[in-house]
Amino acid sequence: MTAEIPLTAEPSDGTPSPEPKYKGLLAWPKEALEERFVELGGRPFHARVAREQLLGKGVLDYDSMTSLPAQLREALKIEVPLLAGSCTQRVEARDGTIKLLLDFPGDESGKGGGVETVHIPPLGAKRGQGATLCVSTQIGCPVACPFCASGLDGLARNLQPHEILEQFAQGRAQGELRRVVVMGIGEPLLNFENLTLALEQVHEIVGLGARKITVSSVGFPERLRQAARSQPRFQLAISLHTPDDDQHDELIPALRGTPIDEILAAGDDWFQVTGREVTYEYVLLGGTNDSAQHAERLVRRLGGRRATVNLIPYNSTRGLGYHRPAPEDVEIFATLLREGGIVATVRYSRGADGAAACGQLRMRA
Repeated sequence: MTAEIPLTAEPSDGTPSPEPKYKGLLAWPKEALEERFVELGGRPFHARVAREQLLGKGVLDYDSMTSLPAQLREALKIEVPLLAGSCTQRVEARDGTIKLLLDFPGDESGKGGGVETVHIPPLGAKRGQGATLCVSTQIGCPVACPFCASGLDGLARNLQPHEILEQFAQGRAQGELRRVVVMGIGEPLLNFENLTLALEQVHEIVGLGARKITVSSVGFPERLRQAARSQPRFQLAISLHTPDDDQHDELIPALRGTPIDEILAAGDDWFQVTGREVTYEYVLLGGTNDSAQHAERLVRRLGGRRATVNLIPYNSTRGLGYHRPAPEDVEIFATLLREGGIVATVRYSRGADGAAACGQLRMRA
């Protein structure tokens, strides 16, 4: 017989229901979730349907999951909270970029907090082909780059796999996704296990392959090598920002004392082990790392490597003391790299007027 579906949040003796074991549907292990669905009167495949609706389609309430039986939906609203976090702010920039502030409850340490994810639609004629989603991996960031707002308040904690996945669900609710960049708040290699667990479900349910997912790291050498050995299914971008060791210590404090040559050697190892080229990200800071001499030294550092340099003109961030270089200086820098045999692209970030651009997350618009 099919189990009766409870219609109240309270058991028959009138005492309050216990705190749910898992915070949010995406936190449940597959088998445990199927068992709970059966206990509530559903079938095992209904658990799969609910996950696909939430993660793959961005359906953020049970009432809209009409492929589930009505009585089951009513029981789930009481017994299995759909989301652990809540969207507390939505800011849309003039170019259509949407920044979402998601608030998550505390974990075992008691630390909760907000994290941001950004939905970036394609421009012009490409509209309708799906957006890029920028995902965070930590609440706060320990790297503390002086030009980036994300690390201003330090690190609170790592995000759990389901908290990373809820960013996909919230982002998908804004529209179709075609690409993901793990370039939001936090350092992915410092939360690699949880990120990997989340991406496994992204591959399975969202249907995004390795070529559609890019993970950005400042490049902790040993962690890069460990990650490469696991044959992760994503593209790698290493944030370099300068060809000079002294300046690298200044711009990326978490790697102070780590020679750039060690980071590049780890990038070379990544290519050898995974067969996938590395992209080196370089934020151009006006008057700081954007001179012709910087470009020439970068050519010497990267010459002969199978790699691309992605130049990112700095996005204004209040109170940090850096500024964007002039467009002509950006073009000169890119030209010098190309003349030196380096594949170089320029990425002008989207959503700056909504504080949603690269380096601006954790800053209010």
